[in-house]
Amino acid sequence: MYKILIADDHPLFRFAIATVLEKQLEQVETVYSQDFDSTIEALDASPELDLILLDLNMPGMEGLNGIVQLRNRFPAVPLVVVSAEESRNIVLQAMTYGAVGFITKSTDRAQMGEAIEKILDGQVYLPPDVIRNTDDKKGNEEKSLKIEPELLAKLSKKELQVYEVMAKGGSNKQIAYELNIAEATVKSHVSSILRKLNVTNRVQAILQSSTDSK
Repeated sequence: MYKILIADDHPLFRFAIATVLEKQLEQVETVYSQDFDSTIEALDASPELDLILLDLNMPGMEGLNGIVQLRNRFPAVPLVVVSAEESRNIVLQAMTYGAVGFITKSTDRAQMGEAIEKILDGQVYLPPDVIRNTDDKKGNEEKSLKIEPELLAKLSKKELQVYEVMAKGGSNKQIAYELNIAEATVKSHVSSILRKLNVTNRVQAILQSSTDSK
């Protein structure tokens, strides 16, 4: 049985997420809050929560500062941002501040359910369409990954291929499919990449990449 807090000030959206959870998970209990203070109260009352689904723009949140406060006060409860924000910079900042996932409110219900299930399984989820593009979009121009020269010197050819897909938000399964290699091989390459870049997780590795339009 999963116990999940839906922290959002819009009743209709709380209901929509609860519907997604009930459809995706066999057993789930939902708890609700509508602002930062009631979120704190809900967490104090239910320290055994498995997940927080958090809206960045709730009253009292103060944007990303709310994430920092929640992570400091309740470090054992995983936190996922569910927001209308689609800025690549906001997504990556939320992750570096302690979120384990970022789901945009424009995500369809099936994909949202799959993302939440992955997060509950211990994976990190980033929206591929947001990570793939910069904030400064120009029409439908294709954005491509720009890897700094110093990174090229550190990684092998295969590691660079893995890193390119990873930096665009690809999961291990997606990387394995795109590169036609085993998922276990992907995990090995990812571990090597993190070690060579001197970072501890995928989000920190992604932050060492940038995107450029061509």
